[in-house]
Amino acid sequence: SPDGHWLAYHSDKSGRFEVYVQPFPGPGREWQVSTDGGSDACWAPDGHELFYHKAGKTIMAVDIQTKPAFAMGKPKLLFEYEGEVFGVTPDGRRFLAIQRVEPAMPVTRIDVVLNWFEELKRKAASGK
Repeated sequence: SPDGHWLAYHSDKSGRFEVYVQPFPGPGREWQVSTDGGSDACWAPDGHELFYHKAGKTIMAVDIQTKPAFAMGKPKLLFEYEGEVFGVTPDGRRFLAIQRVEPAMPVTRIDVVLNWFEELKRKAASGK
């Protein structure tokens, strides 16, 4: 969590992946945050919400309160997204997401550049 006192994680100990929260470094009780599967938990910058993937197709949001005691709301659909990884910006106003896009054509060539840093210095020195 942003304050460093709570840990959000996913585990398949129930038979499917779910999102949990527990005090950090502990000891303490754990709470199951997701209700129908979940993974890839991400805290809102203010620590009052937790976001997670549900079935890899949607991003869910759960209201979280950590003081004076832990409490949480019900998970709600934030938006649909079929992607791999997501995160929230430091101001909490936007999400950054990586979505897999299949190439239009198969990759048939790979270029390997050796000594690229030297090339960069040379180009920077010449202004080109």
